[in-house]
Amino acid sequence: MEFFVHHRDRPGSLPLRLELREEHWSYMDGYEKELIARGPTFCGDVPSGSVHIVDLPDVAAARAFAFDEPNQRAGVYRDVLLRRWRNMLGRTMWEFPGGPVDEDGHLVLGFGSGRAADEDVPPPDRDRLVAYGPLLSDDGTLWLGTAALVRAPDADTARTVLTADRYTAIEVHSWEPGGRR
Repeated sequence: MEFFVHHRDRPGSLPLRLELREEHWSYMDGYEKELIARGPTFCGDVPSGSVHIVDLPDVAAARAFAFDEPNQRAGVYRDVLLRRWRNMLGRTMWEFPGGPVDEDGHLVLGFGSGRAADEDVPPPDRDRLVAYGPLLSDDGTLWLGTAALVRAPDADTARTVLTADRYTAIEVHSWEPGGRR
């Protein structure tokens, strides 16, 4: 089962985040084979959260992954978005054919309910999508939104990967691929 996890930083937690960097990376090293995508989100140059898309056996394993993470346990994060997810591209971020994603990476989150929106990968956007799929309820039966990691020159362009009028809210965050440097 695939899961989308977005930890959002608590204001003022950057010093603690930096202190725990190695512990966080070591924790993620234990999930190397299960990771589909990962990386920090930013508000300007300041980290604002972490995204992890991971393939785990069940909801309990996903909750353990999200809540046992060192930054989460230490109080770096103010909240956690944990949802079932479906990998519509069938690849990991390391298999992204578009080359390096640097300052042009974005996390796009669309939240909704009812009939699913953007169920198919948008053809004109396929080459700029690092990851793409629906956000689902724990049992995988209810559509709750869509999450995408997108390579785009700016947030407004990244936002166009979703059909705006089909969502209650759309968030766009700067994102970069994560892992050891």
